[in-house]
Amino acid sequence: MIDLLIGVIVAIGVGRYIIKGYSATGVLMTGGILLLIISAFLGKDILPAKAAATGWKATDILEYIKFLLMSRGGDLGMMIMVLCGFASYMTHIGANDVVVKIASKPLRMINSPYILMIAAYIIACLMSLAVSSATGLGVLLMATLFPIMVNVGISRGAAAAICASPAAIILAPTSGDVILAAEASKMPLIDFAFKTTLPISIVAIIAMAIAHFFWQRFLDRREHIETEMLDVKDITTNAPKFYAILPFTPIIGVLVFDGKWAPELHIVTIIVGCIILTALIEFVRSFSAKHVYGGLDVCYRGMADAFATVVMLLVAAGVFAQGLSTVGFISGLIDMAQSFGSGAIVMMIALVIITMLAAMTTGSGNAPFYAFVELIPRLATQMNINPAYLVIPMLQASNLGRTMSPVSGVVVAVSGMAKISPFEVVKRTSVPVLVGLVVVIIATEILVPIAL
Repeated sequence: MIDLLIGVIVAIGVGRYIIKGYSATGVLMTGGILLLIISAFLGKDILPAKAAATGWKATDILEYIKFLLMSRGGDLGMMIMVLCGFASYMTHIGANDVVVKIASKPLRMINSPYILMIAAYIIACLMSLAVSSATGLGVLLMATLFPIMVNVGISRGAAAAICASPAAIILAPTSGDVILAAEASKMPLIDFAFKTTLPISIVAIIAMAIAHFFWQRFLDRREHIETEMLDVKDITTNAPKFYAILPFTPIIGVLVFDGKWAPELHIVTIIVGCIILTALIEFVRSFSAKHVYGGLDVCYRGMADAFATVVMLLVAAGVFAQGLSTVGFISGLIDMAQSFGSGAIVMMIALVIITMLAAMTTGSGNAPFYAFVELIPRLATQMNINPAYLVIPMLQASNLGRTMSPVSGVVVAVSGMAKISPFEVVKRTSVPVLVGLVVVIIATEILVPIAL
């Protein structure tokens, strides 16, 4: 219980100072280091299994920060930087302006920008089938759909929430957590993914889309945010009309190079190819290497800005999440879950709430689910109930909770690229996520049999 108390106190302190306007990167890093120091005094291991200990607890803390800098800066961080650089390049060459110019006439026939927002959300959810990483998908959407959504009259907060939330509900049938959930449910993967989980996911996505419409509109009106479609008369660009396709080339590349139609390529590889393609097109148009190199310098500066504003925030969030894990916060939640009553519905709701709380505080969707799902076969056997009845809501709750976490990779990346607070993104996603959670619980109760 003391582990839970320590985690809660530090988490509340971190949230308080971020809300007061302190640097989120600095506050999260401080909170994470404090938790790691407490863990060291309690004699707990600080480093994950894949990182070698230094021999001293104090230097283990520094070693973990280095570990995160290399892992998040080298893989996820590089993906974020390249996508941010690509977005800056598209703005510099006028491709985003061309998209708005072309789209302005048909879009003006739709009176509400919130309808366009819902259309973008549905597209984003479908994209989750191609991009399994929540953070990767969020960054990809921020580099492609976000500028367009803002220019057609959707507020920055609402557009950021749309980019942060499509991976909140599981659609991909072959993701690692779905495979693990099928094993825990003792069901064939196809039956679990398509016959049991997919109908619940579809209903939840529809409910969340409706919730997004009313919640984002309510917040915009309450905060007196007035947005309107950018007047095409204010757009001055010499870019040709076919440039409108360039901002979408990363999405096209992800769909094409998926291992089925063409070789499977990493997002960074695809984006590098898109940047080179754009540079070649720019050279053919201008026939000036100096012009092309100047544009690429804008791309590189966008990458550098992303490291300072987004990647370092991700590292700080990772240190904080590791501190919560090492101090015993997750194990404390597991013990709490096992202490609840024996009724099926009571146990299901208890597991959902605790999984979601763990995802919110640690910023990870997979970690809490992987930790808690080990309980399911034993609990289901003891209670003589269908394990899928417990697994499916937990699976969805872990991803929904991540979308409400101000320290999750997707929220941090999206807020950093949108230049707004992570708490603003969480506020924007909170009601749709809670609606999705309630729908998942109700749909599970209706569609999944309790008895074996």
